[in-house]
Amino acid sequence: MRLLNNEHSPAISMTALARPPLPELKTKARWLALLMLAIGLHVFEASLPSLGPWFKPGLANLVTLIALAMMGTRAAVSLSIARIIVGSFFIGTLFTPTFIIAMAGGLSATIVMVLAWRWIPGLSLVGISLLGALAHMLAQFVTVEALFIQQATLYYALPPLLILSCISGWINGALAEYICARLAHERI
Repeated sequence: MRLLNNEHSPAISMTALARPPLPELKTKARWLALLMLAIGLHVFEASLPSLGPWFKPGLANLVTLIALAMMGTRAAVSLSIARIIVGSFFIGTLFTPTFIIAMAGGLSATIVMVLAWRWIPGLSLVGISLLGALAHMLAQFVTVEALFIQQATLYYALPPLLILSCISGWINGALAEYICARLAHERI
């Protein structure tokens, strides 16, 4: 499109901004909605009493699992990272030891869930969630032992927390299967 200011001025070229296609906008809106839900659950979990050191039910990882099933690997990984950063900012733990432990656990769980999603065909969301929950807990323990508490006796607390992780992983996987089935049925 060319506009002329007046007869003696040169023509000014203006390009119209291209509007993104509707499916792309819907995908971004869905990802942002999942991110907001994950951040809200991250903040909510921070206010819950702990059942053990570094143990929470993993409700925010439930949203990462849903993103993996509905939107793919890139969406799940970016959602996990963004959720931990923004959620930690809101609860005041950004760049603290708690943040480092949460990032190690969250990224480990997401990577294990992505690998299981890609390389173990037929594995249900419950199985993927169980693997992610175990990876999350193990990564947190390894991070704490490597960076903060250099004592092997720390690992005596690991077995009961792994059992709790299996329970919460199973529950989150079952919830993820139910939610994904409902969303597919509703075509959202």
